[in-house]
Amino acid sequence: MATKRDYYEVLGVDKNADQAAISAAYRKLAMQYHPDRNPGDKEAEAKFKEASEAYDVLHDAEKRARYDQYGHAGMDAGMGGGAQFHDVNDIFRAAFGDIFGFGDMFGGERSGGRQRPRRGGDVRCFVKLTLKEAATGVKKTVSFKRHEHCKTCSGTGAKAGSEPETCPYCNGRGQIVQSQGFFSVQSVCPRCHGMGKIIKDPCPDCRGSGLTETTVEREIEIPAGIDNSTQMRIQGEGEPSPNGGPNGDCYVSIQIAEHPIFTRDGNNLVCRVPISYAQAALGAKIDIPTLDGTEPFEIPAGTPTGEVFRLKGKGMPELRSHRVGDLLAQVYIDVPKKLTKEHEELLRKLADIEDVNVSNGRKGFLATLAALFKK
Repeated sequence: MATKRDYYEVLGVDKNADQAAISAAYRKLAMQYHPDRNPGDKEAEAKFKEASEAYDVLHDAEKRARYDQYGHAGMDAGMGGGAQFHDVNDIFRAAFGDIFGFGDMFGGERSGGRQRPRRGGDVRCFVKLTLKEAATGVKKTVSFKRHEHCKTCSGTGAKAGSEPETCPYCNGRGQIVQSQGFFSVQSVCPRCHGMGKIIKDPCPDCRGSGLTETTVEREIEIPAGIDNSTQMRIQGEGEPSPNGGPNGDCYVSIQIAEHPIFTRDGNNLVCRVPISYAQAALGAKIDIPTLDGTEPFEIPAGTPTGEVFRLKGKGMPELRSHRVGDLLAQVYIDVPKKLTKEHEELLRKLADIEDVNVSNGRKGFLATLAALFKK
């Protein structure tokens, strides 16, 4: 039996070499002796494997310490020896990929290259609320579609009495390795789509997918103060994983119906309140609408159209907070389109009075207007 060369000698480094020197030495040898660069050269392949074995030990602090103390005897299987490589691709995955950071290119694993369990997809639905429900919070039942494991075949996809078979294309690994020049790239098996199994006799109910579509209903608690287009997440209620990972989530989009009176501005509510000319001029006590009913409010005499009055704490609550917004009531003078005879007579008398007793504001405007058009 041939005697193994010293690992430090194989890589051409000193016994006190640091990790950077060991990696650099291996990288140089690996690029020199890689079989893709030396097709059919058995000697080059042997040197590549020898260098990779040496690197596998010396780049690992625990293995290196054991090797320094016991030599090759410390690498025996009984003492937790080095990696056993079956082919050049195994070497490249286990060692060369660590240098260049290509772990994910080869599945990022050391368990035969199978795909990691993937999380299932997310599903979406929406729920409609009134503005009052958004202000107070409410429980709602939402309905959405997702897939579940077929009850007929228990999710295997195979017809009763049969079983999924190991994919012959990838030998059950779920991935294949292809050489592209100097590098080897691992990709999902096109035959089994990464599952490692194929269905020859599919289940008639799910047609081999192992999944059936179903409608699910869930009750959710919507917090007070939620806004339009906000999304809520129901964890784990999405699509199942295709290979044993966690389920996806369900995202619920909130849609708040338009209110006939109020519009929302953040946590404030805004409404327009009509008043008469007499109320604006003389002042009046009016009822201003809120989400809880009407609120009596005194508007002062001489209120102009467009004036905004703030009612503290009558708006929307802030989401997950004790703060509450305000109600902004904007008054405007509502001009009647039809007048009674008595009303018209009174307004004409008022117009005559206003022509004699012109207000300061109108005086200023009329003076400006006269100066503008004076020749």
